[in-house]
Amino acid sequence: MSRWVRGPLPRLGLRARLLALGVLGLVVGFAFGGALLLGALGWTLQRSVDEEALRTADAVALLTAEDALPDPLPVAGGQLRVQVVDAQGRIRAASIDADRLVPMLGPDELRPGQRQRLVVDGRRVGMPGPVRVVTVPAGTAQEPRTVLVAKSLTDVRHSLHVVRNLLLVGFPLLVAGLGVVAWRVVGATLRPVEQLRSGAAEITGRAGAERLPVPAGQDEIHRLAVTLNDMLDRLAVSRDRQRAFVADAAHELRSPLTNMRTELEVARRLGDDTDWPAVADDLLADTERLSRLVDDLLLLARLDEQDARPSPVGPVELGELLRGVAARYPSPPVRLTPPDAPRWVEGDAGELRRVLVNLVDNALRHAYTGVDLAVSGPDGAYHLITVTDDGPGIPAADRERVFARFTRLDDARARDAGGAGLGLAIVRELVRRAGGTVELADATPGAAAPGLRATVRLPALAEPDAE
Repeated sequence: MSRWVRGPLPRLGLRARLLALGVLGLVVGFAFGGALLLGALGWTLQRSVDEEALRTADAVALLTAEDALPDPLPVAGGQLRVQVVDAQGRIRAASIDADRLVPMLGPDELRPGQRQRLVVDGRRVGMPGPVRVVTVPAGTAQEPRTVLVAKSLTDVRHSLHVVRNLLLVGFPLLVAGLGVVAWRVVGATLRPVEQLRSGAAEITGRAGAERLPVPAGQDEIHRLAVTLNDMLDRLAVSRDRQRAFVADAAHELRSPLTNMRTELEVARRLGDDTDWPAVADDLLADTERLSRLVDDLLLLARLDEQDARPSPVGPVELGELLRGVAARYPSPPVRLTPPDAPRWVEGDAGELRRVLVNLVDNALRHAYTGVDLAVSGPDGAYHLITVTDDGPGIPAADRERVFARFTRLDDARARDAGGAGLGLAIVRELVRRAGGTVELADATPGAAAPGLRATVRLPALAEPDAE
Protein backbone atom coordinates (compact mmCIF):
# COMPACT_ATOMS: atom_id res chain seq x y z
CA MET A 1 0.00 0.00 0.00
CA SER A 2 2.78 2.44 0.93
CA ARG A 3 4.58 1.58 -2.30
CA TRP A 4 1.47 2.43 -4.34
CA VAL A 5 1.04 5.73 -2.52
CA ARG A 6 4.66 6.76 -2.94
CA GLY A 7 4.94 5.52 -6.52
CA PRO A 8 2.24 7.04 -8.75
CA LEU A 9 1.74 10.29 -6.82
CA PRO A 10 5.05 11.95 -7.81
CA ARG A 11 4.22 11.24 -11.48
CA LEU A 12 0.98 13.22 -11.28
CA GLY A 13 0.95 16.60 -12.95
CA LEU A 14 0.75 19.82 -10.99
CA ARG A 15 -2.86 20.26 -12.01
CA ALA A 16 -3.81 16.79 -10.70
CA ARG A 17 -1.85 17.37 -7.50
CA LEU A 18 -3.61 20.63 -6.81
CA LEU A 19 -6.97 19.00 -7.54
CA ALA A 20 -6.16 16.07 -5.26
CA LEU A 21 -5.16 18.44 -2.48
CA GLY A 22 -8.32 20.48 -3.06
CA VAL A 23 -10.59 17.42 -3.00
CA LEU A 24 -8.85 16.13 0.12
CA GLY A 25 -9.38 19.50 1.76
CA LEU A 26 -13.05 19.47 0.74
CA VAL A 27 -13.57 15.97 2.11
CA VAL A 28 -11.96 16.82 5.43
CA GLY A 29 -13.73 20.17 5.61
CA PHE A 30 -17.17 18.81 4.74
CA ALA A 31 -16.76 15.81 7.05
CA PHE A 32 -15.85 18.08 9.93
CA GLY A 33 -18.58 20.54 8.99
CA GLY A 34 -21.17 17.79 8.63
CA ALA A 35 -20.32 16.36 12.02
CA LEU A 36 -20.45 19.83 13.53
CA LEU A 37 -23.80 20.51 11.82
CA LEU A 38 -25.33 17.25 13.08
CA GLY A 39 -24.05 17.91 16.59
CA ALA A 40 -25.39 21.47 16.63
CA LEU A 41 -28.76 20.39 15.19
CA GLY A 42 -29.11 17.54 17.70
CA TRP A 43 -28.21 19.85 20.58
CA THR A 44 -30.71 22.48 19.41
CA LEU A 45 -33.57 20.00 18.98
CA GLN A 46 -32.78 18.34 22.31
CA ARG A 47 -32.80 21.73 23.99
CA SER A 48 -36.20 22.56 22.49
CA VAL A 49 -37.59 19.24 23.78
CA ASP A 50 -36.22 19.96 27.26
CA GLU A 51 -37.61 23.48 27.29
CA GLU A 52 -41.10 22.31 26.28
CA ALA A 53 -41.08 19.52 28.89
CA LEU A 54 -39.79 21.85 31.62
CA ARG A 55 -42.44 24.47 30.84
CA THR A 56 -45.12 21.84 31.24
CA ALA A 57 -43.53 20.50 34.43
CA ASP A 58 -43.23 23.99 35.95
CA ALA A 59 -46.91 24.68 35.19
CA VAL A 60 -47.99 21.41 36.81
CA ALA A 61 -45.71 22.11 39.79
CA LEU A 62 -47.41 25.47 40.26
CA LEU A 63 -50.82 23.79 40.31
CA THR A 64 -49.48 21.25 42.80
CA ALA A 65 -48.28 24.00 45.13
CA GLU A 66 -51.75 25.60 44.97
CA ASP A 67 -53.38 22.18 45.60
CA ALA A 68 -55.39 22.70 42.41
CA LEU A 69 -54.46 19.65 40.36
CA PRO A 70 -57.18 18.72 37.89
CA ASP A 71 -57.77 15.11 37.01
CA PRO A 72 -56.69 14.27 34.41
CA LEU A 73 -53.82 16.74 34.02
CA PRO A 74 -54.14 18.95 30.95
CA VAL A 75 -51.25 18.77 28.41
CA ALA A 76 -50.62 20.46 25.08
CA GLY A 77 -50.41 17.91 22.24
CA GLY A 78 -50.18 14.17 22.29
CA GLN A 79 -46.39 13.94 22.56
CA LEU A 80 -46.31 14.58 26.32
CA ARG A 81 -46.98 12.29 29.28
CA VAL A 82 -47.29 13.84 32.77
CA GLN A 83 -47.28 12.19 36.20
CA VAL A 84 -47.22 13.60 39.74
CA VAL A 85 -45.79 11.18 42.32
CA ASP A 86 -45.37 11.47 46.07
CA ALA A 87 -42.42 10.58 48.27
CA GLN A 88 -43.50 6.90 48.34
CA GLY A 89 -43.54 6.70 44.53
CA ARG A 90 -47.34 6.61 44.26
CA ILE A 91 -48.97 8.42 41.36
CA ARG A 92 -51.20 11.24 42.63
CA ALA A 93 -52.22 12.67 39.23
CA ALA A 94 -51.55 11.93 35.58
CA SER A 95 -52.41 13.12 32.11
CA ILE A 96 -55.15 11.34 30.24
CA ASP A 97 -52.77 9.10 28.25
CA ALA A 98 -50.23 8.47 31.04
CA ASP A 99 -50.01 5.32 33.15
CA ARG A 100 -51.74 5.77 36.54
CA LEU A 101 -50.15 2.74 38.20
CA VAL A 102 -46.45 2.58 37.20
CA PRO A 103 -44.25 5.70 37.44
CA MET A 104 -42.11 6.62 34.44
CA LEU A 105 -38.99 6.46 36.64
CA GLY A 106 -38.19 3.80 39.15
CA PRO A 107 -37.19 4.49 42.76
CA ASP A 108 -33.52 3.99 41.91
CA GLU A 109 -33.69 6.58 39.12
CA LEU A 110 -35.78 9.23 40.85
CA ARG A 111 -34.03 11.76 43.10
CA PRO A 112 -36.66 13.73 45.06
CA GLY A 113 -36.02 17.44 45.39
CA GLN A 114 -33.82 17.67 42.23
CA ARG A 115 -34.37 18.56 38.62
CA GLN A 116 -33.43 15.68 36.34
CA ARG A 117 -33.13 15.05 32.61
CA LEU A 118 -33.06 11.40 31.55
CA VAL A 119 -33.56 9.37 28.40
CA VAL A 120 -35.51 6.12 28.89
CA ASP A 121 -37.03 3.42 26.71
CA GLY A 122 -40.31 4.58 25.21
CA ARG A 123 -42.04 1.29 26.05
CA ARG A 124 -42.04 2.26 29.72
CA VAL A 125 -44.34 5.20 28.99
CA GLY A 126 -46.23 3.80 26.02
CA MET A 127 -44.45 5.90 23.37
CA PRO A 128 -42.31 4.81 20.37
CA GLY A 129 -38.54 5.19 20.39
CA PRO A 130 -36.45 6.86 23.09
CA VAL A 131 -38.19 9.28 25.44
CA ARG A 132 -36.88 12.33 27.25
CA VAL A 133 -38.05 12.51 30.89
CA VAL A 134 -37.62 15.62 33.06
CA THR A 135 -38.40 15.90 36.75
CA VAL A 136 -39.30 19.03 38.74
CA PRO A 137 -39.78 19.15 42.53
CA ALA A 138 -43.25 20.29 43.65
CA GLY A 139 -45.56 20.27 46.67
CA THR A 140 -44.61 21.35 50.17
CA ALA A 141 -42.10 20.25 52.73
CA GLN A 142 -44.76 18.24 54.55
CA GLU A 143 -46.10 16.66 51.35
CA PRO A 144 -43.31 16.63 48.73
CA ARG A 145 -44.25 15.80 45.22
CA THR A 146 -42.33 15.30 41.97
CA VAL A 147 -43.63 16.20 38.52
CA LEU A 148 -42.51 13.87 35.72
CA VAL A 149 -42.93 14.93 32.11
CA ALA A 150 -42.01 12.64 29.18
CA LYS A 151 -41.67 13.72 25.58
CA SER A 152 -40.79 11.45 22.65
CA LEU A 153 -37.50 11.97 20.83
CA THR A 154 -38.78 10.33 17.67
CA ASP A 155 -39.11 13.63 15.80
CA VAL A 156 -35.61 14.63 16.87
CA ARG A 157 -34.10 11.35 15.70
CA HIS A 158 -36.08 11.51 12.46
CA SER A 159 -34.86 15.06 11.74
CA LEU A 160 -31.25 14.07 12.40
CA HIS A 161 -31.68 10.98 10.20
CA VAL A 162 -33.04 13.06 7.33
CA VAL A 163 -30.23 15.61 7.59
CA ARG A 164 -27.60 12.85 7.79
CA ASN A 165 -29.00 11.16 4.67
CA LEU A 166 -29.06 14.46 2.82
CA LEU A 167 -25.42 15.02 3.73
CA LEU A 168 -24.42 11.50 2.70
CA VAL A 169 -26.17 11.85 -0.66
CA GLY A 170 -25.41 15.49 -1.37
CA PHE A 171 -21.83 15.51 -0.15
CA PRO A 172 -20.39 13.29 -2.94
CA LEU A 173 -22.36 15.23 -5.55
CA LEU A 174 -21.13 18.51 -4.14
CA VAL A 175 -17.52 17.26 -4.01
CA ALA A 176 -17.78 16.01 -7.60
CA GLY A 177 -19.19 19.34 -8.77
CA LEU A 178 -16.56 21.33 -6.92
CA GLY A 179 -13.89 18.97 -8.27
CA VAL A 180 -14.97 19.71 -11.84
CA VAL A 181 -15.02 23.43 -11.14
CA ALA A 182 -11.62 23.23 -9.42
CA TRP A 183 -10.18 21.26 -12.36
CA ARG A 184 -11.26 23.95 -14.80
CA VAL A 185 -10.16 26.79 -12.52
CA VAL A 186 -6.77 25.21 -11.85
CA GLY A 187 -6.36 24.52 -15.56
CA ALA A 188 -7.15 28.14 -16.41
CA THR A 189 -4.75 29.29 -13.68
CA LEU A 190 -1.91 27.07 -14.85
CA ARG A 191 -2.38 27.82 -18.55
CA PRO A 192 -0.18 30.95 -18.33
CA VAL A 193 2.43 28.86 -16.50
CA GLU A 194 2.43 26.36 -19.37
CA GLN A 195 2.81 29.25 -21.81
CA LEU A 196 5.79 30.49 -19.79
CA ARG A 197 7.28 26.99 -19.86
CA SER A 198 6.84 26.60 -23.61
CA GLY A 199 8.21 30.10 -24.16
CA ALA A 200 11.23 29.31 -22.01
CA ALA A 201 11.78 26.07 -23.96
CA GLU A 202 11.97 28.08 -27.19
CA ILE A 203 14.68 30.40 -25.87
CA THR A 204 17.97 29.22 -27.33
CA GLY A 205 20.38 31.96 -26.28
CA ARG A 206 20.88 33.18 -29.85
CA ALA A 207 21.31 36.84 -30.59
CA GLY A 208 18.12 38.87 -30.65
CA ALA A 209 15.33 39.80 -28.28
CA GLU A 210 13.99 36.71 -26.51
CA ARG A 211 11.09 37.24 -24.14
CA LEU A 212 8.45 35.19 -22.40
CA PRO A 213 4.73 35.72 -23.02
CA VAL A 214 3.16 38.01 -20.42
CA PRO A 215 -0.43 37.10 -19.38
CA ALA A 216 -3.01 39.85 -19.40
CA GLY A 217 -4.15 39.47 -15.78
CA GLN A 218 -2.50 41.62 -13.13
CA ASP A 219 -1.72 38.70 -10.82
CA GLU A 220 1.29 36.85 -9.45
CA ILE A 221 1.93 35.03 -12.75
CA HIS A 222 1.89 38.34 -14.62
CA ARG A 223 4.45 39.76 -12.19
CA LEU A 224 6.50 36.56 -12.49
CA ALA A 225 6.56 36.87 -16.30
CA VAL A 226 7.58 40.55 -16.08
CA THR A 227 10.34 39.69 -13.60
CA LEU A 228 11.61 36.85 -15.78
CA ASN A 229 11.64 39.12 -18.85
CA ASP A 230 13.61 41.72 -16.89
CA MET A 231 16.05 38.96 -15.94
CA LEU A 232 16.32 37.91 -19.60
CA ASP A 233 17.03 41.50 -20.57
CA ARG A 234 19.77 41.75 -17.98
CA LEU A 235 21.22 38.43 -19.11
CA ALA A 236 21.11 39.60 -22.73
CA VAL A 237 22.92 42.81 -21.83
CA SER A 238 25.50 40.86 -19.83
CA ARG A 239 25.88 38.37 -22.68
CA ASP A 240 26.36 41.12 -25.26
CA ARG A 241 28.83 42.85 -23.00
CA GLN A 242 30.74 39.63 -22.47
CA ARG A 243 30.83 38.92 -26.20
CA ALA A 244 32.04 42.42 -26.94
CA PHE A 245 34.63 42.12 -24.19
CA VAL A 246 35.88 38.80 -25.53
CA ALA A 247 35.98 40.16 -29.09
CA ASP A 248 37.86 43.30 -28.05
CA ALA A 249 40.24 41.33 -25.87
CA ALA A 250 40.96 38.89 -28.67
CA HIS A 251 41.59 41.79 -31.05
CA GLU A 252 43.90 43.52 -28.60
CA LEU A 253 45.81 40.32 -27.89
CA ARG A 254 46.13 39.54 -31.59
CA SER A 255 47.82 42.85 -32.41
CA PRO A 256 51.07 42.41 -30.38
CA LEU A 257 51.22 38.74 -31.32
CA THR A 258 50.92 39.68 -35.00
CA ASN A 259 53.65 42.28 -34.62
CA MET A 260 55.95 39.79 -32.92
CA ARG A 261 55.32 37.15 -35.57
CA THR A 262 55.90 39.63 -38.40
CA GLU A 263 59.19 40.83 -36.94
CA LEU A 264 60.40 37.27 -36.42
CA GLU A 265 59.49 36.25 -40.00
CA VAL A 266 61.25 39.31 -41.46
CA ALA A 267 64.31 38.65 -39.28
CA ARG A 268 64.44 35.01 -40.44
CA ARG A 269 64.27 36.01 -44.11
CA LEU A 270 67.03 38.60 -43.74
CA GLY A 271 69.28 36.07 -42.16
CA ASP A 272 72.69 37.50 -41.27
CA ASP A 273 71.57 41.02 -42.20
CA THR A 274 69.09 41.07 -39.29
CA ASP A 275 69.70 43.65 -36.56
CA TRP A 276 69.00 41.28 -33.69
CA PRO A 277 69.41 43.85 -30.89
CA ALA A 278 66.73 46.03 -32.52
CA VAL A 279 64.49 43.01 -33.04
CA ALA A 280 64.97 42.05 -29.41
CA ASP A 281 64.04 45.57 -28.28
CA ASP A 282 60.88 45.51 -30.42
CA LEU A 283 59.88 42.06 -29.16
CA LEU A 284 60.52 43.11 -25.58
CA ALA A 285 58.27 46.18 -26.05
CA ASP A 286 55.50 44.01 -27.52
CA THR A 287 55.91 41.49 -24.71
CA GLU A 288 55.65 44.20 -22.07
CA ARG A 289 52.55 45.59 -23.76
CA LEU A 290 51.07 42.10 -23.93
CA SER A 291 51.84 41.52 -20.26
CA ARG A 292 50.17 44.79 -19.26
CA LEU A 293 47.10 43.91 -21.30
CA VAL A 294 46.81 40.47 -19.73
CA ASP A 295 47.19 41.96 -16.24
CA ASP A 296 44.46 44.52 -16.96
CA LEU A 297 42.12 41.82 -18.30
CA LEU A 298 42.67 39.64 -15.24
CA LEU A 299 42.05 42.59 -12.94
CA LEU A 300 38.78 43.46 -14.68
CA ALA A 301 37.71 39.81 -14.54
CA ARG A 302 38.30 39.75 -10.78
CA LEU A 303 36.40 43.00 -10.34
CA ASP A 304 33.44 41.62 -12.31
CA GLU A 305 33.28 38.56 -10.05
CA GLN A 306 33.08 40.65 -6.86
CA ASP A 307 29.56 42.11 -6.95
CA ALA A 308 29.53 43.33 -3.35
CA ARG A 309 32.08 45.83 -2.17
CA PRO A 310 34.61 44.09 0.11
CA SER A 311 35.42 45.38 3.54
CA PRO A 312 37.99 48.25 3.48
CA VAL A 313 41.51 47.10 4.22
CA GLY A 314 42.51 49.97 6.43
CA PRO A 315 43.22 53.71 6.70
CA VAL A 316 45.29 55.27 3.93
CA GLU A 317 46.97 58.68 4.13
CA LEU A 318 46.58 60.40 0.75
CA GLY A 319 49.62 62.66 1.06
CA GLU A 320 51.95 59.71 1.51
CA LEU A 321 50.17 57.84 -1.26
CA LEU A 322 50.61 60.75 -3.71
CA ARG A 323 54.29 61.14 -2.83
CA GLY A 324 54.87 57.44 -3.53
CA VAL A 325 53.17 57.71 -6.92
CA ALA A 326 54.99 60.94 -7.88
CA ALA A 327 58.34 59.29 -7.06
CA ARG A 328 57.75 56.86 -9.93
CA TYR A 329 58.08 59.70 -12.48
CA PRO A 330 60.70 62.38 -13.20
CA SER A 331 60.14 65.60 -11.31
CA PRO A 332 59.57 68.00 -14.23
CA PRO A 333 56.68 66.09 -15.93
CA VAL A 334 54.82 65.25 -12.68
CA ARG A 335 54.50 68.13 -10.20
CA LEU A 336 53.19 67.24 -6.75
CA THR A 337 51.42 69.73 -4.49
CA PRO A 338 51.61 68.19 -1.02
CA PRO A 339 48.57 68.62 1.27
CA ASP A 340 48.77 71.05 4.18
CA ALA A 341 47.50 68.39 6.61
CA PRO A 342 47.09 64.59 6.64
CA ARG A 343 44.14 63.38 4.56
CA TRP A 344 42.85 59.99 5.62
CA VAL A 345 40.58 57.65 3.71
CA GLU A 346 39.73 53.98 4.23
CA GLY A 347 40.43 51.48 1.49
CA ASP A 348 42.99 49.28 -0.21
CA ALA A 349 46.27 51.16 -0.63
CA GLY A 350 47.26 49.00 -3.60
CA GLU A 351 43.99 49.68 -5.44
CA LEU A 352 44.15 53.42 -4.75
CA ARG A 353 47.78 53.47 -5.97
CA ARG A 354 46.63 51.74 -9.17
CA VAL A 355 43.98 54.45 -9.64
CA LEU A 356 46.55 57.24 -9.40
CA VAL A 357 49.09 55.45 -11.61
CA ASN A 358 46.51 54.92 -14.36
CA LEU A 359 45.37 58.54 -14.20
CA VAL A 360 48.93 59.88 -14.27
CA ASP A 361 49.90 57.58 -17.15
CA ASN A 362 46.87 58.71 -19.11
CA ALA A 363 47.63 62.37 -18.38
CA LEU A 364 51.31 62.04 -19.37
CA ARG A 365 50.28 60.43 -22.64
CA HIS A 366 48.46 63.64 -23.69
CA ALA A 367 50.20 66.40 -21.70
CA TYR A 368 52.33 69.05 -23.47
CA THR A 369 54.54 70.11 -20.55
CA GLY A 370 53.59 68.17 -17.42
CA VAL A 371 51.00 66.86 -14.98
CA ASP A 372 49.91 68.35 -11.65
CA LEU A 373 49.03 65.98 -8.83
CA ALA A 374 47.26 67.37 -5.73
CA VAL A 375 44.85 66.48 -2.90
CA SER A 376 42.41 68.84 -1.20
CA GLY A 377 39.46 68.72 1.14
CA PRO A 378 37.56 67.81 2.94
CA ASP A 379 34.71 68.70 0.57
CA GLY A 380 31.84 67.74 2.81
CA ALA A 381 32.42 64.07 3.62
CA TYR A 382 34.97 63.56 0.84
CA HIS A 383 38.61 64.21 0.05
CA LEU A 384 39.45 65.28 -3.50
CA ILE A 385 42.41 64.03 -5.55
CA THR A 386 43.05 65.91 -8.81
CA VAL A 387 45.27 64.89 -11.73
CA THR A 388 45.60 67.78 -14.20
CA ASP A 389 47.37 67.96 -17.56
CA ASP A 390 47.73 70.74 -20.14
CA GLY A 391 46.94 68.62 -23.18
CA PRO A 392 44.13 68.96 -25.74
CA GLY A 393 41.47 67.73 -23.29
CA ILE A 394 38.46 65.55 -23.99
CA PRO A 395 35.18 66.83 -25.47
CA ALA A 396 32.29 66.87 -23.02
CA ALA A 397 30.36 64.37 -25.15
CA ASP A 398 33.14 61.79 -24.79
CA ARG A 399 33.95 62.15 -21.09
CA GLU A 400 31.60 59.36 -20.05
CA ARG A 401 32.37 57.13 -23.00
CA VAL A 402 36.09 56.99 -22.24
CA PHE A 403 35.36 55.00 -19.06
CA ALA A 404 34.01 52.13 -21.18
CA ARG A 405 36.34 49.22 -21.78
CA PHE A 406 38.54 49.22 -24.91
CA THR A 407 37.53 52.81 -25.69
CA ARG A 408 40.14 55.04 -27.36
CA LEU A 409 39.48 58.47 -28.83
CA ASP A 410 40.73 59.43 -32.28
CA ASP A 411 43.95 61.05 -31.04
CA ALA A 412 44.81 57.90 -29.06
CA ARG A 413 44.20 55.30 -31.74
CA ALA A 414 47.85 54.37 -32.03
CA ARG A 415 48.09 51.27 -29.88
CA ASP A 416 51.74 51.81 -29.12
CA ALA A 417 50.98 55.20 -27.55
CA GLY A 418 47.30 54.97 -26.69
CA GLY A 419 47.18 51.74 -24.75
CA ALA A 420 44.35 49.24 -24.90
CA GLY A 421 41.63 51.51 -23.55
CA LEU A 422 41.35 49.75 -20.17
CA GLY A 423 43.06 52.24 -17.85
CA LEU A 424 40.08 54.50 -17.16
CA ALA A 425 37.70 51.52 -16.97
CA ILE A 426 39.89 50.08 -14.21
CA VAL A 427 40.00 53.48 -12.49
CA ARG A 428 36.19 53.71 -12.33
CA GLU A 429 35.79 50.15 -10.98
CA LEU A 430 38.41 50.61 -8.26
CA VAL A 431 37.06 54.01 -7.20
CA ARG A 432 33.54 52.57 -7.03
CA ARG A 433 34.81 49.77 -4.79
CA ALA A 434 36.33 52.41 -2.50
CA GLY A 435 32.96 54.15 -2.22
CA GLY A 436 33.92 57.19 -4.30
CA THR A 437 33.42 58.72 -7.74
CA VAL A 438 35.63 59.94 -10.57
CA GLU A 439 34.83 62.79 -12.99
CA LEU A 440 36.55 64.48 -15.92
CA ALA A 441 36.44 68.20 -16.67
CA ASP A 442 38.38 70.92 -18.52
CA ALA A 443 41.38 72.17 -16.59
CA THR A 444 41.23 75.60 -18.26
CA PRO A 445 37.76 76.15 -19.77
CA GLY A 446 37.74 78.26 -22.93
CA ALA A 447 41.44 77.86 -23.73
CA ALA A 448 42.74 76.49 -27.03
CA ALA A 449 44.25 73.57 -25.13
CA PRO A 450 41.89 73.28 -22.13
CA GLY A 451 43.70 70.31 -20.68
CA LEU A 452 41.96 67.72 -18.57
CA ARG A 453 41.34 67.50 -14.84
CA ALA A 454 40.42 64.10 -13.36
CA THR A 455 38.82 64.48 -9.90
CA VAL A 456 38.57 61.47 -7.59
CA ARG A 457 36.23 61.87 -4.59
CA LEU A 458 36.92 59.46 -1.73
CA PRO A 459 35.04 59.25 1.60
CA ALA A 460 36.95 61.14 4.29
CA LEU A 461 38.08 59.29 7.41
CA ALA A 462 38.91 60.83 10.76
CA GLU A 463 42.56 60.60 11.73
CA PRO A 464 43.06 57.14 13.24
CA ASP A 465 44.34 56.71 16.78
CA ALA A 466 48.03 56.18 17.38
CA GLU A 467 47.27 52.69 18.60
